[in-house]
This record gives sequence, C-alpha cells and structure tokens, in this order.
Amino acid sequence: MEKTFSIIKPNAVSKNVVGKVISCFEEKGLRVAAIKMVHLSREKTEGFYIEHKDRPFFASLVQFMTSGPVFLMCLEGEGAVARNREIMGATDPAKADAGTVRKLFGEGIEANAVHGSDSSQSAERELAYFFEKSEIHSRF
Repeated sequence: MEKTFSIIKPNAVSKNVVGKVISCFEEKGLRVAAIKMVHLSREKTEGFYIEHKDRPFFASLVQFMTSGPVFLMCLEGEGAVARNREIMGATDPAKADAGTVRKLFGEGIEANAVHGSDSSQSAERELAYFFEKSEIHSRF
C-alpha cells in the first residue's frame, strides 16, 4: 500500500470542516496513518515550499500557511498519491470537479483547503519533513 502526504490548510481549519475533509478521503478508500495539528513556523513553511522561493506567490503562500493551524496527515491506501489528488480536485477550486475537496471547501488557488503530494517521491520527502517514522502507524 502506498502512502502520501496531505495538509488541511488554515482556511479549512478555521471554517471547522476538518472532519468533513478527512471523511472525503476515508470515504474514497484512504486511511489516516498519522495526523497532527500544528501552527507552522515561517522557517518550516519556507523550507517546505523552497522550490517556489523565486516565484511571485511565495511570500503570500508562506503568509497564508502560517496564518493559523493546519493538520498534517499521512494517508495510505492503494494508489494513495493518485487517489488523493483525484479526491482533492484541481488546484483552482473554480476549475475543480463537483464533489472534490477543493470545490467543496476551497476559496482560491492558495486557500484551496488542502495540499497533497504530486508523486511518490514528493510524498516520501514531504512525510519525512514533517513526521518521524515512529509517528506513522500503517494499518497494512
């Protein structure tokens, strides 16, 4: 079974829809193998999004992601990376399919409710960035 990384972003946390977001993943066959609520530091956020450092949206993304608590998750299941991306929907909630997390709870491209790894390699790196191996409790 594959593992992937997901973040429930500050806007979804502040709207009190964390349980609904998690249900979207669980109802489509993914399981939560690790979860923790944190308020990301500027330093940790900048490190996580380092590949976007030179992009014009970097500062606003860091500001948004540090604006409130987030939920960091390890999700697992068959084809977890692709399944998670399908469940999340398009990055822009306005272009996301009906019923996807971003269509249901997103407010814009940055405030799109969730982040998810885009590949197995990214998932491995992102999980290691936020979780110790002992924090992930695989059920497979």
